[in-house]
Amino acid sequence: MKPNFTLRLRVFNLNCWGIPYLSKHRADRVKRLGDFLNMESFDLALLEEVGRAEPVWNPGWRWGAAEEAGRGFLPGIFNLLLKVWSEQDFQDLRQKLLPTYPAAHYFRSGIIGSGLCVFSKHPIQEFTQHVFTLNGYPYMIHHGDWFCGKAVGLLVLHLSGLVLNAYVTHLHAEYNRQKDVYLAHRVAQAWELAQFIHHTSKKADMVLLCGDLNLHPKDLGCRLLKEWTGLCDAYLETRDFKGSEEGCTMVPENCYVNRRELEQFPLGIRIDYVLYKAVSGLYISCKTFKTTTGHDPHSGTPLSDHEALMATLCVRHSPPQHTSSPSHGPAERSALISVLREAWTELDQGMAQALWWATITGYVIGLGLLLLALLCALAVGGGIREVVILLWTPSVGLVLGAGAVYLFHVQEAKGLCRARAELQHVLGRAREAQDLSPESQPALQPGRQEGDRAEEQ
Repeated sequence: MKPNFTLRLRVFNLNCWGIPYLSKHRADRVKRLGDFLNMESFDLALLEEVGRAEPVWNPGWRWGAAEEAGRGFLPGIFNLLLKVWSEQDFQDLRQKLLPTYPAAHYFRSGIIGSGLCVFSKHPIQEFTQHVFTLNGYPYMIHHGDWFCGKAVGLLVLHLSGLVLNAYVTHLHAEYNRQKDVYLAHRVAQAWELAQFIHHTSKKADMVLLCGDLNLHPKDLGCRLLKEWTGLCDAYLETRDFKGSEEGCTMVPENCYVNRRELEQFPLGIRIDYVLYKAVSGLYISCKTFKTTTGHDPHSGTPLSDHEALMATLCVRHSPPQHTSSPSHGPAERSALISVLREAWTELDQGMAQALWWATITGYVIGLGLLLLALLCALAVGGGIREVVILLWTPSVGLVLGAGAVYLFHVQEAKGLCRARAELQHVLGRAREAQDLSPESQPALQPGRQEGDRAEEQ
């Protein structure tokens, strides 16, 4: 590698808002997005919420057709349900972008899918994905995050002899900031994302993370992700920023945004990010960073209800006064310990809530089984058969429904417990490292005792 080596990487990120049947003007927006990506010719375009529902049937559809296609009535219905969801928007973009972006991949997850995909000018060497353990609640159908199967996708690229790990992700949405029932899930997702990056990027020279984190910059999950991975925020690090005020990625000027959701944030909110870092011996700087401002880059209607992010990253040899490896001084260790404690506490509260729901549904199951036993006794003893018949079906439904909720919350508690255990282990190691630091040892003792008491509780 030459001493004056410099690599320039242009990156595009957008949550495309491709929700089936709900997103407005989706076909037109996808077409204009493809035209823009072809014209700009980025190195990487990382997208979320791409893909639309494509019904198999048409006006002339009939039951017999499904039965014939599936070689039987029930197999035909099953086959039909499997084909209801397709990735037609991705395929349309793939076809249009093929001359400019010869490499592409769509990450499939969940029942509906989270719509993560990447288009690249460079060959993709490897790819994989990780579906988050916790994804909301299946009975919250109107939110739908559980059915999407939120995940993180990884692509490995080789650029000028360097290995780039590019990650694209979409975390659980925040529906009520004042009473956020999904907070523990998003913190757990942020920790899983940080761990996934930490464990899969050991052989990489550069790390890039783009996506809709559904986290404000000062939110716990965002701070946890940055502190543990050492990723830099392109908006905060750039030399040249152009775009919406404070880098917001959902702004009231966008005609697709529900302004009532931004009443507390008159300028908008920043929940989409371009994050990056390099290993020792390399230095990455963000030369330019741009966002759209409520309309597409050519002043037309918006490409999405989110603003697009465009970053130009420069990679070069690290000069003597620079180091790309994360600092491990007392201040940095103290910040990491603080955010780890906060995350541990939040997961602990979430686990207690999950166990509470599991206990309640356990009682409901017990009452339902007692009711069924009573109904059986009445039926056998020649009691009021009409009442037995009327109550039998809802009683069975109650037991089955409560059983499903019980199993889900038990699984939720286990997922939160696992994440909490990992955090506790990392927190202990961070404390040990701080204890071994002579300059910070005297000041650490009160905080250490306080953290130990919190863990014992």
